This record gives sequence, C-alpha cells and structure tokens, in this order.
Amino acid sequence: MKLLLCLFAGLTLVNTAASQTAVKQPNILLMLSDDQDWTGLSVQMHPNVPNSKSDFYRTPNLENFAHQGMRFSAAYAPAPVCSPTRISLQTGKSPAQLRWTKAAPPENGHRLIEAESRKNIQLGEKTVAELLRSAGYATAHYGKWHLGGGGPEEHGYDESDGDTGNEDANRFVDPNPVDIFGMGDRAAQFMKKQVEAGRPFFIQMSYHALHRPENALRATREFYDQQTPGRMHRDAGRAAITTDLDTGVGRVLETLQKLHLTEKTYVIYMSDNGGGGGGPRPLMAGKGGVWEGGIRVPLIICGPGIKPNSWCHQRVVGYDLLPTFCRWAGVTSKLPENIEGGDISALLHGSNEPVKRLREDLVFHFPHYQGDTPHSAILAGSFKLLHFYETGENRLFNLDADLGERNDLAQTMPELANEMATKLQRYLSEVKAALPTPNTHFDPTSEPQSNQKVGKGGRKKGPRKPTL
Repeated sequence: MKLLLCLFAGLTLVNTAASQTAVKQPNILLMLSDDQDWTGLSVQMHPNVPNSKSDFYRTPNLENFAHQGMRFSAAYAPAPVCSPTRISLQTGKSPAQLRWTKAAPPENGHRLIEAESRKNIQLGEKTVAELLRSAGYATAHYGKWHLGGGGPEEHGYDESDGDTGNEDANRFVDPNPVDIFGMGDRAAQFMKKQVEAGRPFFIQMSYHALHRPENALRATREFYDQQTPGRMHRDAGRAAITTDLDTGVGRVLETLQKLHLTEKTYVIYMSDNGGGGGGPRPLMAGKGGVWEGGIRVPLIICGPGIKPNSWCHQRVVGYDLLPTFCRWAGVTSKLPENIEGGDISALLHGSNEPVKRLREDLVFHFPHYQGDTPHSAILAGSFKLLHFYETGENRLFNLDADLGERNDLAQTMPELANEMATKLQRYLSEVKAALPTPNTHFDPTSEPQSNQKVGKGGRKKGPRKPTL
C-alpha cells in the first residue's frame, strides 16, 4: 500500500526555469472531482487555517502538484450541487442566469414551491470546447457529463464517453474503481494522438469520484481500515476512493511528463461543489447550500510561468475558467454575450489586480430545498450576505474575520445588509433568475420531515459547528 500512495509523488510537473516564457497555444487539462470538500485533500487550502486539509485522507500526488503550482484559498464552485456547476463551466455563465440551479428532483410539500430548473444543455449554448476548437484545439471529455443534450460530442468535443451521469460509475469496481484509471488511459491515448498530429488539446476529466466509495480498490480500503480515523474525516470508504482518485491523477500527470508536455500544459484541479460531513471542519454546512461549506472548493493550477508553491487569496469562481482558457488558447472569435466569468490568467503570474467580470459581486443562487431551505448569497469584498426566501431573513458575515459564518452582523450593520440585499435582488432580476413561489396548498401538518428541524432564517438546527 505504501507504493500505491507514493508511486507518483516524486513527479516534477513543470520545469519552472523553462516555463517562464509564454507558451503559444498551451495544452489545457481540467480535472474535476465530484463532491470533494475544501478540506477533502491532504493539501492545506489556506496557509493560516491548519484544518483546511484532511486529517485522514491521503493525496500525495495532489500534495506534490500543489507544491509545484498555485493554490487558491478562496475558490468557489458556481453552485453547491453537480450539474449547475458543470453547465456553468461549459458556458462561463452563472447557474442563476442559465436558470439551471439544481440537479436532484424538486421536493414537494414545503412552504415554498421550488424554482424551476433546466436539465439539458441547449444546442444554442456556446461551450468552452466549441470556442477552443475554433482556435485549432482538439477537444475531449471523459467521465461524467450529466448535462444531457446528446452528450459532449454534440457540444464541441471531438471525443467523449457519451451522455453519462452518476449511474455510469456503478459498474466500475476494482481494478478500475468508478473508471478512474480507464479515464486516464483514454486521456493518455488522446494526448499521444495530438502530439503526433502537432495539435494543441483541451481535455476535461470529469471524475465520478467521490461517488461510489464502496467501489474503491480493495487494497486501498484495507489500508484505511487499519488507520486511526481523524476528527474531521472518519469514513474509510470515502478515504479510499479519495486516494484512488489521487492515484489516477498521478498517472495522468505521469503521462504528461512521458510525452514531454509539462512545460506547455496548464493543469487545473478543482471540485464541482463542497462535500460536507461531521467533525470540526472550518466551513459551515455542505452540499446543497450556499454557505461556505457548499461552494468553497479546492482549486490548484500548475503550468507555464506559475511560481511553485504559490498562493492566491482573491475570490475566483468556476465560470472564470472559460475566459481564462480562451485567453490562453488565443481564441479570436467574440465570446458569447453575458459571459459572467473573468480572465484570471494574470493572477497566476502574481498580479493582485481584481478580476474583471461583467459584474463586480459574486452571486450564488439556490432556490431549492436540499441542504437548507431556498436561499441565495452575494459576496462583495470581504462581506457575504445570505437571503432566505421562506422567512425573508438576511444574514451578513465578514468572511475575512469569520470564515465559519458564525457571527451574524445583519443587526449591527443594517445599512450594509440592506445595500447588499438590494444588490442581490437587482442581480437576480437582471439575469431573470427563477425564484421560489408560495405554496398555496401548503399544509404544515403534513410538511415533509427531515432529520433536523428547520430553524430561524431557514438554516437547519443543530448543524456541525465549524472550527477554525
């Protein structure tokens, strides 16, 4: 098992001396994990928050990767659930604008009727793959698509695994847990083909992990069964699939090295949403809510000119990747209207200038019941306001001073709270976001019951308390 954990840990992804020069049309490799919490790696995601890494999971390849690239301590998934983040990455637009804000079916019988949410990508949407292909890139998508619309090859990808969803991971067990290693093999073949053709490539690796932890390698599970659990993380199955994913990432990075592509390839690793769980995690709540635990995710980027073991503390969001990739690729065609992301390439080279986006503030919209009651959030500078639709309550937090969102400032700073609430409503109106509506047939005696009662402001009583 020691060999499994350390096999690729010594890889050098980028020759930093040679990579200071700009690379014309670099390769781009996006690795997207599923349901991986900000604390879900053995990589510390904030230099001043010791428990911003797991106390149980082991990800040595990603540790090495982080030491060679830049960690973003304040990176956000566009949504706290799967497919809304994925459509946002493809289009550079927020889930609110796309009116695609939930993956699971709506819940019924609540005080509010959930907002409608799309389920299929439309042919009229211009994707990142189509834009990069217009600049001469070969494009591939492996793993979980979960966007319908006929699959990736109907939307700009030359090669893919088809119109896949969560269920497609189920059949892959040891020795290829949830197709982690099969995906890597297909990506390796695609890379080799493009090297021979002299063509730059864009590959999105949408891993099924951390779904189906029971499908992890037996040897990895046996290793964790013998370890002492942490306080934050204790689940041996989830630990095992996390390490198997890390091993798969290491194999892909090894392919880049063998093909001499490390000096001209940007590699991006992030999660599609937060995970959640018990224990003293530093963030509030998890998947299915726009508290920090649902949307703040790991983001690490390595590539030409990026200083090893560097940090960025600016707030960035997943839909920033589309304009960034287009900048790298030299896309000359005009980007689609209403792109909400901003080019973050300057941040990777040490700039402290704010990212230029269509709108200055970041909005996260989840008008649904899942991890919480329907709510939205807006981030402006260091402040974050959450608005709950059942009660109309606003909660205000200073994230720089209160990462765990425990000290509500709405009553002590009412002017700022009202200003941010007005900005939030204005944004939702401008993008024509779908909103929840009153349930005229609501019967409080038959309201669906959960394991926890819903408390003031919509947040469920008795959540796991964040510990910094």
